Amino acid sequence: MAFTEKRLTVPPPIEVAGRRIKRYHVTGDPAGIAPEVEEAAYAMLPKLLPEPDNTPPATFVVLHRGGDDGAYLNAYSWVWDNVLHFRGASAGQPVLGCPDRDPTHFITPDLPWIGCVWELPPILHERNAWVRHVLMPDTPDLDGYLADSLPEGTTGDLS
Repeated sequence: MAFTEKRLTVPPPIEVAGRRIKRYHVTGDPAGIAPEVEEAAYAMLPKLLPEPDNTPPATFVVLHRGGDDGAYLNAYSWVWDNVLHFRGASAGQPVLGCPDRDPTHFITPDLPWIGCVWELPPILHERNAWVRHVLMPDTPDLDGYLADSLPEGTTGDLS
């Protein structure tokens, strides 16, 4: 199987359980992620978020629709000032313990995985944006952080 990058889109941020959430969508489908998959994934999001601490309440998520029945939601939340907390959810992928192939039936597998090659590109950008807008200024700029997203396009550049 030849490797190919996938499409990366950046929907506007949302707020869930008092946290501001930046969003990235990854899919090989030019039509994007189906609304019912997106709705089911974001309904699962409160279960993936950590308890609040004194860190500005921000999270970024990667919602990935695989080339088969799988759908994956990775939630990376900033905690303890400069640490990423991770929780993930999967749907439609029996190999990961999903009960069926329904891409809207999300579960939270207990795996030590943080993302596949198509889901990882936002992490470096988000690290640098967090440093620029939250850690370096005298006063953290959460709005600036939320406005600073990886550009839409593909998940990576192989050149």
